[in-house]
Amino acid sequence: MERDRILATHTGSLIRPPELLRYLAAREAGQPIDEDAYQQTLRQTVADVVARQIEVGIDVVDDGEMGKSSWITYLYERVSGLEARPLQLPEGGSMMPASRDRQAFPGAYTEIDALDEAKVRDSNSSVAGAHGAPSDGESGGGGAVQWVCTGPLRYDHTALDRDIANLKAAIAGHEDVEAFLPVVAPASAYWLSNEHYAGDEEFVFALADALHEEYAAIVDAGLTLQVDDAVLMHEADTMLSRGESWEDYRRWAELRVRALNHALRGLSEEQVRYHVCWGSWHGPHAFDPPLRDCVDLLLAVNAGTYAIEQANPRHEHEWRIWEDVKLPDGKVLIPGVVTHHTNVVEHPELVAQRLVRLAGVVGREHVMAGTDCGFAQGAFIARVHPEIQWAKLAALAEGAQLATRELWGARALA
Repeated sequence: MERDRILATHTGSLIRPPELLRYLAAREAGQPIDEDAYQQTLRQTVADVVARQIEVGIDVVDDGEMGKSSWITYLYERVSGLEARPLQLPEGGSMMPASRDRQAFPGAYTEIDALDEAKVRDSNSSVAGAHGAPSDGESGGGGAVQWVCTGPLRYDHTALDRDIANLKAAIAGHEDVEAFLPVVAPASAYWLSNEHYAGDEEFVFALADALHEEYAAIVDAGLTLQVDDAVLMHEADTMLSRGESWEDYRRWAELRVRALNHALRGLSEEQVRYHVCWGSWHGPHAFDPPLRDCVDLLLAVNAGTYAIEQANPRHEHEWRIWEDVKLPDGKVLIPGVVTHHTNVVEHPELVAQRLVRLAGVVGREHVMAGTDCGFAQGAFIARVHPEIQWAKLAALAEGAQLATRELWGARALA
């Protein structure tokens, strides 16, 4: 579809409000909830978060992932053939995989992990105190688990059908607003081991078949599908930290790109966005593989739009690779032009500069405005305060308008 302006969107995950966290905390603690009241609260929360996105100027909105426990583990709740087993972490250990980044900055990561754990505990405790839901510590729930495939993978549409219905109801009456739903990629179905399928390739393609059910349902509903892949690029650091080679990583990644395209089979590329980042937690990221070394993997995915982390100071410079790498005809880029990595609210003029310089390379019709990653990758992990989240999204929208005026002329938005 030909555009006459820079559209503003974001990566998907937004901070959940306390009234929704009440139910999520109780569920995580293994406590019964009033299911009808939860579903009503979820519907209202989606309606509210969509309305707020529209209010601040976002053109392509989503449900904020309000119906998911996290951007990744939600899948395990919707697929049969999986078993959760308690995982005993060593003292001071982390669920995050080893990496050269963690090896180089062990003291920093000890503090970073402790802060993240404290945020989850404080969030659970505050919700429990305000609403009567038991905290994680009181129930013993919410501990580390290892998910294991123990049988055939089958996708259950129940929660997805609810999420689609809630989002479509929320955008009803807003003719100029587009909507997307974010879902996980085969490579990013992490913390999932296989005890059922004969080998890695059979397992990954079985997962892709299950995900195809999810992907096709979203596209068939007339929504844009966003596939989130935070692991594809970051896994290079993990594998190299274990002494494996770059060639080993490439074989691992290429298999998962093939599996993703298998999951996308038969779907219109125009309705598919593919989002990549480098894990996107708050940390040094000094050993992230360069985008230049992985961009062919990105472009091999059968998507019409590619969303890439490019506002944080580790990756902002990488917009220039498009001077050498040709963006395929008809494709669109969504660079991150505001980031969740900092509490500083980007100035709209900086947002516009980031958009205009990329448009000067790939063409104005091939650029949208986006965020680096989600503002709350998990229900209880907020990367910034909600006030800052909404200020950043407003700056994003204003910057997209400024870029539109510069690229199409002063009358573009008249």
